[in-house]
Amino acid sequence: MISRTFKNILVVSFGFLSLFTAYGGLQSLQSSLNAEDGMGVASLSVIYASIIISSMFLPPIMIKNLGCKWTICVGMACYVSYSFGNLYPGWYTLIPTSVILGLGGSPLWSAKCTYLTISGNLQAAKEGKKGSDVINQYFGIFFFIFQSSAVWGNLMSSLIFGQDTEIADIPEEELLTCGAADCGLFVNATGTVNKPAQKLVWTLVGCYIGVGVLAILIVAIFLDNIDHDQTSEFRGNREPFSRTFLATFRLLKDWRLLTLIPLTMYSGFEQSFLSGEYTKNYVTCALGIHYVGFIMMCFGATNSICSFLFGRLAQYVGRATLFLLAALSNLGVVIALLYWRPHPEELPVFFVFPALWGMADAIWQTQTNALYGILFPRDKEAAFANYRMWESLGFVIAFAYSTFLCLEHKLYILLTVLVLTVITYPIVEYYEYKNPTPPIETAANTKEIGPGEESKIICQTEL
Repeated sequence: MISRTFKNILVVSFGFLSLFTAYGGLQSLQSSLNAEDGMGVASLSVIYASIIISSMFLPPIMIKNLGCKWTICVGMACYVSYSFGNLYPGWYTLIPTSVILGLGGSPLWSAKCTYLTISGNLQAAKEGKKGSDVINQYFGIFFFIFQSSAVWGNLMSSLIFGQDTEIADIPEEELLTCGAADCGLFVNATGTVNKPAQKLVWTLVGCYIGVGVLAILIVAIFLDNIDHDQTSEFRGNREPFSRTFLATFRLLKDWRLLTLIPLTMYSGFEQSFLSGEYTKNYVTCALGIHYVGFIMMCFGATNSICSFLFGRLAQYVGRATLFLLAALSNLGVVIALLYWRPHPEELPVFFVFPALWGMADAIWQTQTNALYGILFPRDKEAAFANYRMWESLGFVIAFAYSTFLCLEHKLYILLTVLVLTVITYPIVEYYEYKNPTPPIETAANTKEIGPGEESKIICQTEL
């Protein structure tokens, strides 16, 4: 029989799986499906710009007042609104719903990270294990389940769009503009004569709305409110608004957080490149929009499996080794993409790159999230808010220059940020190795409930 803590990890994981089955599928299609005047990419840029704004103040306020569980539910509702905006895509529908999604995005992810970190420390105290090891395992389990959302969301889009009989072969002269061969700014938006039939778009978006609502119900019904006592205490002894409002910025006084900014921003750059540039300039351009889902399924499957494996391996080989593997993988792929000229006859190659990218992204996601939880145990909400803020800044910058920089230049920018990451991250890792950060939750926080009931860990995290 699984423990109550592990059950909660599964509930959070499957809730995010359902939610991002919808959002991940929509994000992969935006640069191709809503290509008019760069509307799709612009909506993604607005989303992450809004996440930056919300990261500045919303996560600590919402988590301290609502608790992790209900903050997650509210954030999920904001994501579902974006699916509604895609029913009738236009500037007047996509941009407002992008803002709503962005405002709910940072509290959602900060609450999830806080919930997993608290759960990991509590379980470690209960079992007498090292907190960082359990946290790594929990983040590995989460991302193993969560990253598979790319498989299901993109499978839905490819199967539904594949029913369009109007999809035509791509002429040879158009293939010459794919990849980094040409600037990449004037790639045919759909890779086909016509966009997918409108009824197919409505069918897909309707399915995405359904699984988004399901995610909210999963969390609202089955997730335990483990920090209920803390949020009640906070509301009863409310801190000055200015203190809560500035919590995210006060943490910037810690030099370790400042040193991690390149690593965190790179996470945004590398994710945006795959969903915004690779899907449009390689896949859609050379194969057609109906192949985007299949290609991204490969990314999602690899990412999911590697997230689980690396979450387990971290305690044996260390974070630094895994980060080095991710950096080398991304470096090799970027260099290859600079010279590769995509063609439909090389179909297997289209899947190799997202598979390698998925392996690397699994490391960036699991280990960076776990690292923030380990380094800042007293300021989890503010730390993860900073994580989302700087990662989102990477997204915003990448999506902002997407419509006016050549693909070759985008690849060079990606390389530059990666090199900066490789230089700055080891500084923090070395300091943490020499001066380990002690966790807040310890075995002393354990008390027995009573005969016939399992032990309960009382979280003493400062709010």
